Amino acid sequence: MSFNIAIDGPAGAGKSTIAKSVAARLGFIYVDTGAMYRSLALYFIRHGIDGSDEAQIQAVLPEISVSLAYEDGAQLVFLNGENVSDYIRTEEVSAMTSKTSAFASVREKLLELQRDMAAKYDVLMDGRDIGTTILPDAQLKVYMTASSAVRAKRRYLEQQARGIECTVEEIERDINERDERDKNRAVSPLKKADDAVLLDTSYMTIDEVVAAIEALYKKRVQP
Repeated sequence: MSFNIAIDGPAGAGKSTIAKSVAARLGFIYVDTGAMYRSLALYFIRHGIDGSDEAQIQAVLPEISVSLAYEDGAQLVFLNGENVSDYIRTEEVSAMTSKTSAFASVREKLLELQRDMAAKYDVLMDGRDIGTTILPDAQLKVYMTASSAVRAKRRYLEQQARGIECTVEEIERDINERDERDKNRAVSPLKKADDAVLLDTSYMTIDEVVAAIEALYKKRVQP
C-alpha cells in the first residue's frame, strides 16, 4: 500500500521547497500540483483567455494536456508536449492560477491524474486542498503557514534570483489578495484539514522544517 503525504498552505509558505527536500530524503515521488495548475494558467495567458470567464476556460480545456516527468529526481511539467517548467513561475502566471484554479472544471481536469499517481506510488503532494480534497485519506497531513511579510520576502528573493523586477510591497499585496481568494472560493477553499499538523515556518530554517516533517513521518510508520 502506498504512503501519501499532503502538504497544504497559503502562497509563499515554502511548500514546494520543503516538499522537494522531504520527498528526496524519504525516497518519495514529489508531485507539485501547483505546477500543474500553473501550466493551465500559462495556456490561458498565451491564448488570450479571460481568467474570470469560466465558459471560455471550459471550452478550451479539452485542447490541453498536462503531464509530468522526472529527470535526475526533478519534476518536469509538460503542456501539450512542451516542457514549460521554466515558464510557470512568474507573477502573471501566479495571478492567473489563483483566478482559474477556483473553477470546478479546472480542478476536475487534474484531479484524476493526481489521485492515480497517489494510488500507485509513495507520493508527497503540496497545494491548497491536498489534505481536504485531493488526498483526504493521506496518512500524514501538514498545514504549513507563515506571516504574509515573511512569505513576501521569500517570494521577492526568488523573483530577484530569476532576474524578475518587483517590490516586496507589491508581492505582499498580491499574497494577501490571493489568500482571500483562496480561502473564500466556492470550490475546495484553502483551509487546514481537521487531522493536519499545523506548522508555522515564519522563524524556521528550511532544514528545521524538513526535519520536523521527517519526524512526523517516522512517528506514523514507527509508532
